[in-house]
Amino acid sequence: MNTQTHATPTDGLTRRNFLKTSATAAAATTLGTLDLARSAHAAGGDTLRVGMIGCGGRNAGAAIQALTADPGARLVAMCDIFLDRVQGKLEEIRKQKPDQVAVDKDHCFTGFDSYQQVIAASDVVLIANAAKFHPFHALAALQAGKHVFVEKPHGIDPLGIKTLQTAIDLAREKKLSLASGLHSRHHPGYIETIRRIHDGAIGDIIAIEENFLRAPYGITERRPGLTELEWQCSTQYHFNWLSGDDVPQSLVHNMDRARWVLKELVPVKCHGLGGRSTMVEPIYGNVFDHHSVVYEFPNGVRVYAFCRTTTGCYDEDSSIVLGSKGRCSVKACQIWGETNWRWRDTGNDPHQSDPYQIEHDKLFAGIRSGHPVNNGDYMARSTLTTIMGQISCYTGKEVSWDQVSASDFFYLLKPEDCHDGMEPPVKPGPDGSYPVYKPGQTKLI
Repeated sequence: MNTQTHATPTDGLTRRNFLKTSATAAAATTLGTLDLARSAHAAGGDTLRVGMIGCGGRNAGAAIQALTADPGARLVAMCDIFLDRVQGKLEEIRKQKPDQVAVDKDHCFTGFDSYQQVIAASDVVLIANAAKFHPFHALAALQAGKHVFVEKPHGIDPLGIKTLQTAIDLAREKKLSLASGLHSRHHPGYIETIRRIHDGAIGDIIAIEENFLRAPYGITERRPGLTELEWQCSTQYHFNWLSGDDVPQSLVHNMDRARWVLKELVPVKCHGLGGRSTMVEPIYGNVFDHHSVVYEFPNGVRVYAFCRTTTGCYDEDSSIVLGSKGRCSVKACQIWGETNWRWRDTGNDPHQSDPYQIEHDKLFAGIRSGHPVNNGDYMARSTLTTIMGQISCYTGKEVSWDQVSASDFFYLLKPEDCHDGMEPPVKPGPDGSYPVYKPGQTKLI
C-alpha cells in the first residue's frame, strides 16, 4: 500500500536560508493579530492555567514538572484520544499535586479535535501526544495567544518542520514562550562537558558516535473492541504516519547533542541503512527495527548514528566525541586523553540537576518575568536532521540538507485532515502484518 505523497519542492530553499524562509501557506493565512495582554503574566501570584494535549506517561511527567515549577500553576484541562487515559493520568497527577489540580469533569476531552478545547481553557499548553501533531498543535496554541511546551520530536516530516518554523516565528513575534522537550540542553553536566569540548579539552573534533540501542518501546497488546484507527493510535510509536519511526523518535536527543557539540552546524548530507529483521509481528506496526545513519557536516566531521529496537541484543545509550587530543562521553560527562576530567553533581536539591524539571522552571520563569523562552534555534534543525536520516533509511538513497529542506513531503494524512472515525492511511495485509517501506524501491522526496 502506498502511504506516501509527493509535492512540488519549494524553489530556492537552501541549507542556509531554510529556517528563515520555510512556512506553509495554509498556516500563514491563519496568522492574525494577537492581544498580548491575554497571555502576559507578570511576576506575582496570579494563576497560570495549564492544559495537557496527550495523556501518556511523558505528558503526565511534564504536568508534574510544570506544577512544581510554579506554585501558581493549576492544571485545568486534559485531552487524549482515549478517555480512560485522561482519567487515569488525572488521578495520578492529583495524588502528587492535589492543591494544583482543578480539572472539572467537563474539562476532560477526547477526540482528534479536543486539542481546541484544551487550548481555549489554558494559558500554558503542554503537548506530548503523537509526534505527527506536535507542530500543528503548537502553532494552533500560539495562534490563540498561549505559551507552549512541546515534546520531541518536533515533527516527523519536512512539511511538519515548515509548520514548526511558522510556530517558532510567531512565538517570537508575539513574545510567547515555545519550549522544547530536548532536555539535554538543560542538563548541568552536559552543559559543562560541552563547554570544555568547545574550549579545546579534546582538541579538534574528528568524529562522533551516537547510539540508542534498546528493546522495543511502548509495546501495547491490542484490546478487544478497538477499531483499526484506535488500535494504531493506542500504539502510535509503531506506526510511522503517527511517530515518524525511531530516528526522529529516539536519535533526536543524540543528534541534538551532536549538533550542540558541533556549534549548531547542520549536516550537508547523509546516507542511511535500515529495515526489519526480527520484530515483524503485527504488534510492531510498520516501523523498522534497526537504523544506522552517517551524517557529513560542513567541517568534514562525520557523525555515525545508530538506533535499534530489538529484543535480546546488546543495548547502549551514548554520545561519544572523538578528538585529536582525547575523547569524551557526553552522557557520562567525562573526558579522557591529554585532559582527564569528570563532572560531579554536588547539588543538594535533585531538582537543580534534573533537566526535565529545569526546562519547566525556565519556561514558567520566562512567562512570569515577561522574557519568554524560545528554543526554536535548535528544535527545528535537530528534528529535521533526524527526518533526513529516516528518509535515507527508508529509501536507501543519499539525502542532502538542501533536498530535505525544500521538500513538502508528509506522511498521510495531514494533521488537520485527521478526524474521529476516519480510515487510517495504512492497513494490515491478509496475514495481519503491515506493509513497510523497501529501501531501493521506496521514493519519498
